[in-house]
Amino acid sequence: MNEGLVVVVRSIIAFLTLLVFARLLGKQLVSQLTFFDYVMGITIGSIAATLSVDLESRAWPHWVGLAVWTIAVLAIQIASAKSNVAAKVFMGEPVVVISKGKLLEDAMGRMRYTAGNLLEQLRNQGIFDISTVEFAVMESDGQLSVLLKPEHRPATVQDLALQPQKGGMSAQLIYDGQVIPENLQAAGVDDAWLTRQLQEQGINNAAEVFLASYHPGSQTLYIDRYEDGISTTTKHP
Repeated sequence: MNEGLVVVVRSIIAFLTLLVFARLLGKQLVSQLTFFDYVMGITIGSIAATLSVDLESRAWPHWVGLAVWTIAVLAIQIASAKSNVAAKVFMGEPVVVISKGKLLEDAMGRMRYTAGNLLEQLRNQGIFDISTVEFAVMESDGQLSVLLKPEHRPATVQDLALQPQKGGMSAQLIYDGQVIPENLQAAGVDDAWLTRQLQEQGINNAAEVFLASYHPGSQTLYIDRYEDGISTTTKHP
């Protein structure tokens, strides 16, 4: 068989195999990428790549390797979910690096985490003054969780004694010029209501609208027409 065709066939098989195994492992490998997950992902991907292009070796040993690594990762995930000890060993654990406004140099030193690293991650969260931080925790996935001192925290609705708006999710009523009937029903509105709102904005046909999104809580209708740069946000009772 032509080598190019063999590579195509093996690549398709490797892709489908990797897809099945990735679905089996779930979304954890991409949602919370710990160092362990990073190493496992690279290893499994490397085996799949070798399966695709290494024509000097048979395919089945690579499949066995993929299966073994996938089963090992799955077993570790299950063990980590059932045992705190296993979770600490394989996934790591959060480490407090700032406590009551004080840097914990010993904890940072054990992680080989420098003050420069800390300041950089604080800046990534819009915090440029370390003196405003009360607690900071290095999570197992490398993210820094920060709690500001009370006087530097943003005011909440409760702090201001305001009446909070109702929550809820926005519903896409029109997408790419097409009305979505099930979303109209979920938002508690109908075609006649939508037509009136569009006409108030000088729109006679839903086909003129790229996106229309309605938030039931705030009763706000957002409309974006196909004309670039023209968008409208209105509030309706």
